[in-house]
Amino acid sequence: MTESIEIRKIVPPVFEPVNLGERILCYRPMKHGMPHFGIEQIGSKVIAHNYGHGGSGWTLGPGSAKYVNALLIESPLAKELSDKTTPIAIIGAGLVGLFTAYDLVKRGYSNITIYAEKLDSLASHYAGGLLAPVSMDNDHEMQPIIDQIGIDAYRFYDGVARNKNDDFKKGARLVPSYFNSRKDSGLEPYVGKVMRPAKDVVLDFGNGTTRQMVAYDDGIFMNTALLMGELHDFINAHHINIVVGKINAFDELKEKFIFNCSGLGSIELANDSALVPVQGHLIMLKNQVPDNMNYMILVYFGMGKTEADQNVERSFYIFPKHLPDSAPQDIGVIGGTFIEGGSPDKPNNKEYDSIIEQANAFFGLK
Repeated sequence: MTESIEIRKIVPPVFEPVNLGERILCYRPMKHGMPHFGIEQIGSKVIAHNYGHGGSGWTLGPGSAKYVNALLIESPLAKELSDKTTPIAIIGAGLVGLFTAYDLVKRGYSNITIYAEKLDSLASHYAGGLLAPVSMDNDHEMQPIIDQIGIDAYRFYDGVARNKNDDFKKGARLVPSYFNSRKDSGLEPYVGKVMRPAKDVVLDFGNGTTRQMVAYDDGIFMNTALLMGELHDFINAHHINIVVGKINAFDELKEKFIFNCSGLGSIELANDSALVPVQGHLIMLKNQVPDNMNYMILVYFGMGKTEADQNVERSFYIFPKHLPDSAPQDIGVIGGTFIEGGSPDKPNNKEYDSIIEQANAFFGLK
């Protein structure tokens, strides 16, 4: 006898104008081939590169910091780092730079300075928060490294979600995550290691619309703005110095050992022509019912063209993102777009209308 498929009832959000909040345009740093995780010596400086994560910065952040930090500490070029008071510089105060500092402190290093052009309103604050490897361009042979970094990051967030990390209190939680297929999720390499197998389910929106999807019930939602705040609290508590200002060349820094977590800044700083901005659009929700928002969805719609005649990979996602100091009912974010080579002079604002149309169509609201 064939086992019947599980039906799950979800009350759709409301996407009327009164329920739509801030429209956000952000830029993700994506490096063709895979993110740059490597060590090089430039003159008297030893540089550890950690950038180019695309739309997977939060998904990979803690794991990539652990991986790259170990690369440098164990490198023959860094014998001085056996002394944990050796000065260390970090360029960038986005999530990658902050996780790099966090991991170094946990390893016992105490003489760390972060150099950053800005500290607030970064893409790291605005990111949606679904743990899933997306918007990347990885060489096939490098995928096992990316998978292991993602698994390490999952373990970190799982510890936060289960209240097993004293440094982070509320920044992550376990929620069901829904995709069209197991392949689309990018999470299958995690199954059997840190995640349970996905389930085939039907989502019933109570209005005659249903969707057959796969569910990872131990998916992780990262409250990115809250995690950035908690990372800053940790850094401040451990007296890590932050110097605000743009770094144009590694020689500007007095430290010999430098972690380059500058994201898109590496196009110039590291002269990296394989690094490109990926433009993304998202819309904050408001006036929703918080108890109805305990899930995440990501579905892909394929390629298209923007009003600026740029290639766009369109998707629809919804996560229970909630900004600090906002009202409890102002919860949720919808997106999104992946526009390689997008730039502020071509904001492609019509994509916001497309996101709203896709949201209504997905839930069968219009």
